Amino acid sequence: MSFGEYTRYDGLGLAELVRKGDVKAEELAEEAIARIEKHNPAINAVVSKLYDIGRAAAKAPVDGPFKGVPFLLKDAFGDLAGTTTRLGSRFRAGTAATEDAALAKRFKKAGLSILGKTNVPEFTLLPTTESALYGPARNPWNVNHSTGGSSGGAAAAVAAGLVPLAHANDSGGSIRIPASSCGLVGLKPTRARTSLGPDYGDVLSGLCHEHVVTRSVRDSAAMLDCTHGYEPGAPYAAPHVERPFLEEAGRKPGKLRIAFSKTNPAGNPLHADCVKGVEETAKLLADLGHEVVEAAPPLKPEEPGSIFLPMWASWLASEIEGEALRRGRGPKEDELEGLTWGLYEIGKQVSAAQYLMLVKEAQAMTRRVAGFMESHDVWLTPTLASPPIPLGLIDINERDPLKAFAPAVDYVPFTPIQNLTGQPAISLPLAMSSDGLPVGMMFSARFGDEATLFRLAAQLEEARPWKDRHPAIWN
Repeated sequence: MSFGEYTRYDGLGLAELVRKGDVKAEELAEEAIARIEKHNPAINAVVSKLYDIGRAAAKAPVDGPFKGVPFLLKDAFGDLAGTTTRLGSRFRAGTAATEDAALAKRFKKAGLSILGKTNVPEFTLLPTTESALYGPARNPWNVNHSTGGSSGGAAAAVAAGLVPLAHANDSGGSIRIPASSCGLVGLKPTRARTSLGPDYGDVLSGLCHEHVVTRSVRDSAAMLDCTHGYEPGAPYAAPHVERPFLEEAGRKPGKLRIAFSKTNPAGNPLHADCVKGVEETAKLLADLGHEVVEAAPPLKPEEPGSIFLPMWASWLASEIEGEALRRGRGPKEDELEGLTWGLYEIGKQVSAAQYLMLVKEAQAMTRRVAGFMESHDVWLTPTLASPPIPLGLIDINERDPLKAFAPAVDYVPFTPIQNLTGQPAISLPLAMSSDGLPVGMMFSARFGDEATLFRLAAQLEEARPWKDRHPAIWN
């Protein structure tokens, strides 16, 4: 395989070449390593190189749907025995994991060759990937702009063609935000569709979801086929799946009733490029035969932020204090970023009673959104309220969270909604900004209904393909 051919294929395409004997898995690993060495200095996507592990996996007799496909784990919940997971924080001890996470086991069973771990913001807190430990991940479309967060390193690596897909997770948009920012497909599955075991039953009362970022819809569907399913001891399970997700991606969606929104829940306007993207996508959907109406769930103006932010701060406090117990001491002044300190202080002030009240509020909001979805198959919004923000816009050294987030306070109005409700949602690279940056369109469906999203996404991928649209840093 020549250097230029590698990026012509998605993950399933590369695996098919391996199965047919047209290329060896070891050759694919070396192609990916060459790209990491070539492009990573510019984009800072890969923060831990595990080349020996990946090379060994490429030689192993594992025969899964992604046999021999190069892959990267995220430096968050991506535990791999013998390697460290830092969550982008200087306070996290560099202690190697003693066993693979349940998800990592499924990735390996799928045949993937894990070659490294990707950049994240500290404790995955931000909608951008910038940390004192690793430095900023840079967007392959424009290195002065954010990759999104928290799976920003993963998205940068896939967008630049280092690997065809990479591990990502999403507690407030951390799959979909980077997918939007880097021009990728990013699905957040239904709550409990994938496992957080063995260390967690859930994270943030069910807000966190595991999956991947990809360049094709079919890779996202096929990977979910490999990773979904109940793990013994999990606190709850996702609804039954009627047929494989990859098969769903090959089926027609039928005529759907699709709502779309051009303002955030507070009624504030969005960036003109995002509005244009929604309008053009709504027209495309109508041209494809769907019933399209402008409508939105009955959300309160302050939702979801009034629920989401204090819950997140509480989780952060629990993670820091858990790490303090493991290390036998609390964090030193220079071991947490200023913004992390500020959110940590807020989290410590949220009582158990207040946290349970927030969970109750989230459940009430979920019922209102579910009621709206009874009469709409899909809800369309832009993934973000603007194109990717410049790096440095959010000051990670500012202890006052209100000041730190002020320049980007309305940047992420939609993605936390589906974390709170547990619905599946997917970001698709259907639009571009006037400055040549990706603008994702997000589609959310009823709880448990990834099938509709994959069918619709595949239809849109065929109608408005993005396969040959690449960033400046590519190949």
